[in-house]
Amino acid sequence: MPPRVRATIAQLPVYRPGKPAPLGPGGVSYKLSSNENPFPPLYGVMEAAASACAQMNRYPDMGNVALTNAVAAKFAVPPDRLAFGTGSVAVLYHLLQAFCESGDEVVYAWRSFEAYPIAVQLTGAAAVPVPLGPGAVHDLGAMHAAITPATKAVLICTPNNPTGPAVRHAELVDFLEAVPDHILVVVDEAYVEFVNDPNAARGAELLAGRPNVVVLRTFSKAYGLAGFRVGFCVADPAVAAAVRAAALPFGVSLPAQAAALASLAAEDALLERVRTLIAERDRLGAELVRLGFDVPAAQGNFVWLPAGEATPTYAEAFASAGVMVRPYVAGDASDGVRITVGEAAGSAVVLEVASTLPR
Repeated sequence: MPPRVRATIAQLPVYRPGKPAPLGPGGVSYKLSSNENPFPPLYGVMEAAASACAQMNRYPDMGNVALTNAVAAKFAVPPDRLAFGTGSVAVLYHLLQAFCESGDEVVYAWRSFEAYPIAVQLTGAAAVPVPLGPGAVHDLGAMHAAITPATKAVLICTPNNPTGPAVRHAELVDFLEAVPDHILVVVDEAYVEFVNDPNAARGAELLAGRPNVVVLRTFSKAYGLAGFRVGFCVADPAVAAAVRAAALPFGVSLPAQAAALASLAAEDALLERVRTLIAERDRLGAELVRLGFDVPAAQGNFVWLPAGEATPTYAEAFASAGVMVRPYVAGDASDGVRITVGEAAGSAVVLEVASTLPR
């Protein structure tokens, strides 16, 4: 008889990554299923990573010292308020492992980032999903009502993946004022660079005087380093230290650290690319609305098509045209399709297909 797997592991939901795109008519395909940045590496990044690869016989800097100092300078925070990992999702895993255990509860909106229930259940804590409100936004009132004496953490994804809207800053401040100080509030800003709503939450401003607030950031999206896996949190020094204690040793590789440093140094080019993607996102969203789709306010590098039971039909139609989107199918009214914003040519195919879909 093989060893028995922990019941918690056996019951975990499966994380499903975006699939590669099939070839469409004419041999053209667009992978719009993983919220990847469509641009090639920023200037200097390839060179920095290649140089670091020449040292692959050496362990990376376990303390991520150079990268920590660069990020600390950018965000004007002391280095001891930072902790790094292999993407912001790994940092979240370490954070929850450091603070949560059996008997605890973790509240989050749903539908939201599908790694949340996995990260929570791995700790032995109970997941408490709270349905999104109208417009696919976080219902902060309902989330506050879901807090119990067993609540250890609340996860807030802004902009929300996969639906797109950002939490309003004033509403999040009010929420934080109402949450007991002993409860961690994790503000996941993986897509914050794409936000152009002036009323959206500004995570960095929420940290002062609130040792229970943690902000997550990543180099995967706007910085285009999804394949290198670099993320970090900004938190109270004691919280950041706990994340570092729980982290996998030498988790962020040598080339990943070098690439992140080089990307930080190329901010002007980065912001130009971000502006391009924001403009394409807003154009794509507006065109989908014009076609009659109820597209929520998009603030990431993706748009959301609510589809309900038609979700598989939508996904198949896009795939037939060589466009791989990300369907979310749970069998209820919250199902839909997330479409990453990529090249303008890909958006043209998306709109062509969308014009044929039932709604």
